[in-house]
Amino acid sequence: MPLLDKIAAAKKIDEFLRGVATHGGLRLKYRITVDPPLPEQRDWERPEISIDLAGPDSTLLLERGGELLRAIELLALEILRVPPNEHEKIQFDCMHRRALRLEELRIAAGVAAEKVRTTSVPYEFAPMSSRERRIVHLALRDHEDLRTESQGEGSRRCLIVYPKNYVPPARSVPKIIP
Repeated sequence: MPLLDKIAAAKKIDEFLRGVATHGGLRLKYRITVDPPLPEQRDWERPEISIDLAGPDSTLLLERGGELLRAIELLALEILRVPPNEHEKIQFDCMHRRALRLEELRIAAGVAAEKVRTTSVPYEFAPMSSRERRIVHLALRDHEDLRTESQGEGSRRCLIVYPKNYVPPARSVPKIIP
């Protein structure tokens, strides 16, 4: 379902979260906001629906790198049939973890940019989700002396920061001596 009817989508998310909290025995509160206002520094992040979770069981959502929170978000996206290229339109957060992670990624992008500038050697980030890679790509988009590229597949996909005109060294082919 494209998010043409945001109110209907928000109601479906509410219904889903009520079921998760009730049947999962989780003590959670949540707030669903349609067209949330965002601070100016996050102009590249424009969710159409924002869901903020809190409560005594919040820590369960954030354990193991927020695995349960991401699973709930993925299930909500599947229930709404949101295509992968539109997943950023719905944003889940718990105890401001997302805002903290965004700041971490912005700082890491800045550190990587400086390292690439001083060494002229590409910097490879550890594998990360498509959303996190997108944040780093966007954090570095105005750095005209650098370029970013995603490489790898699946859960091993990572982002690499290169000097703008970087050319990889030629590989030497071993000679076979008869």
